Amino acid sequence: MTREARMMSGIILIAVPTIQYGGYFLLISLMNKSSRYMENPLRQNFFRAGHAHAGVIVILSLVCQILADAAVLPIPLLWFFQIGVPLSAILISGFFFSVLPPTSTQAGEAVSLIYAGVLILAVGVTTLGVGLLRSRPS
Repeated sequence: MTREARMMSGIILIAVPTIQYGGYFLLISLMNKSSRYMENPLRQNFFRAGHAHAGVIVILSLVCQILADAAVLPIPLLWFFQIGVPLSAILISGFFFSVLPPTSTQAGEAVSLIYAGVLILAVGVTTLGVGLLRSRPS
């Protein structure tokens, strides 16, 4: 594993407790009736989607770091996806920020973070896929 892949994997793993905290927050919100979490279906759906996407994209980010070593790409493109895929997990947290007020009935402006994250994720994994297809079998 290259030094860059090791460094990015380490940073990604250090960020995992933020996802764990999200799960804890969801559990507390479900258990505490005064949070009124269960009274707002939009908020429930956005928080669950945000938490699930963050976990899956972080795992994908770790896999991408390992695959980066086999990809044939110019260094700037390599760095784009190595940083972009984990960054997309952060941007997709717009699920949380767009419905922060407990009384939210529609998504706020932070929902645009989700679209930015999805675009960066799509470009990042597509770039990696192309780089892997360009590599020669060992």
